[in-house]
Amino acid sequence: MYVAQFLTTLRLDSSAPTPLFRQLYAAIKQAVLAGQLQSGMQLPPTRELSTLAGVSRQTVLNAYELLVAEGFLTGAVGKGTFISAGLPLAAQSEQPIPGAPPPLLRPLSPRGQRFAGARVRLNVPSGAPRAFRLGMPATDVFPFDLWARLESRRWRRPSYQLGYDDPAGYPPLRRALAAYVSASRGVRCTAEQIVITSGSQQGLFLAASMLLAPGDAAWVEEPGYRGMIAALHATDVRACPVPVDTDGLCVAAGAATFPDAKLAYVTPSHQLPLGVTMSLPRRLALLEWAAASKAWVIEDDYDSEYRYTGPPVASLQSLDQAGCVIYIGTLSKILFPGLRLGYMVLPAGLSEAFAHGKAIMDRHTPTVPQMVLADFIAEGHFSRHIRRTREVHAERRAALLDALNDYLAQELEIGPADAGLHLAVTFRDALDDRAIAHAALQKGIEVRALSQTCHFTGPPGGGKPLSGLVLGFAPVPAAQLRQGVLTLREVVRNA
Repeated sequence: MYVAQFLTTLRLDSSAPTPLFRQLYAAIKQAVLAGQLQSGMQLPPTRELSTLAGVSRQTVLNAYELLVAEGFLTGAVGKGTFISAGLPLAAQSEQPIPGAPPPLLRPLSPRGQRFAGARVRLNVPSGAPRAFRLGMPATDVFPFDLWARLESRRWRRPSYQLGYDDPAGYPPLRRALAAYVSASRGVRCTAEQIVITSGSQQGLFLAASMLLAPGDAAWVEEPGYRGMIAALHATDVRACPVPVDTDGLCVAAGAATFPDAKLAYVTPSHQLPLGVTMSLPRRLALLEWAAASKAWVIEDDYDSEYRYTGPPVASLQSLDQAGCVIYIGTLSKILFPGLRLGYMVLPAGLSEAFAHGKAIMDRHTPTVPQMVLADFIAEGHFSRHIRRTREVHAERRAALLDALNDYLAQELEIGPADAGLHLAVTFRDALDDRAIAHAALQKGIEVRALSQTCHFTGPPGGGKPLSGLVLGFAPVPAAQLRQGVLTLREVVRNA
């Protein structure tokens, strides 16, 4: 009875730009996270709730479907719909003073207060894209002529773009990105919480420098992204490997092994490199640990725009109740890496300090690309390009999966492939993946050895050593992918 009474208090605004089903979904999710709706409670049937809320039954069905997909609700025909059991929900926190930013979990590190950078070199592929290059979208379908016209228009009246700019970034672009991540990823922020960076890698280094002191411990996924490992090493931070399984980062293992960590780095929407999506219980457990430990969480949402099966999964930041998540996004996987544009969504109270750190690092990211991107978004080209590339990437993903099943099914086991721009495969037999990667390069194809994404002694979680490959499928056409798989088969069978 309480649930029905509570839901009658919901205020849905049909005149708002947000669809009614998204408003209902957000209200129920927030009530669960805040502890107002407890695990096991039964929600009203869709017809009853549509009457109570004054909306169509389809609106309720759409909201329920999204909540079920994200793990907040469970249901079965003839039994009803319930708040999922076993979610590690934190107790409802005190409400902050309206208009006042929440207190910071930890002060800035000494390095953050006297910020100075250190250069870290990472391996960068060169030349034209080829199978199976990682980290590249389908640049062959990018509207370069349109981009050139927008840039030319900006240069016809050079004024603003010739001087120094706000180190936090071009204000219209920050406003556009705030609207975009709110609509597409459920990120809760204002434009003032966004800092534009020269790619996401700069954001990772800036976060490590500003938030951690030398000798501090930080969780990293194992296997995981070497760019984060490099940023931590450059700032003299202790990188602590936490194993990843089919549900994502093993929070319990991290808490047991490295309880003193001050930060956790995760790729929850599409783990790099394994491709798994962090489950809702793991996400909530991570946030609970961070809030209790007063630790920061870096959410690297590097390619979440591309999901090929099921509804998109909301960002980790959208679940954050304590202000501990720093959301990092990049335009490299949507537009092209050479643009060197990324962004950070920071908890309230951090953005000004990070802007100062950014200014010391490189003053500000080049202004003209920011202006052109702001125009690209404002005029609707950005959303159209994402839709177009999602279709192209889906076609190329399907082509790679078909080719792997046709030619290498006996040698390889394919990992999750429902999102992103790459997939991981493991060898069924014991093979030297690094030797295979080297031999493949001599044959004109690029593959990443899966063992190279393990950066610490021993296999993750004490299991057998990882041996496999990471394959990108986005930057080259389907025919080239299929030919690449034929070449890879030759290399594997000769290993």
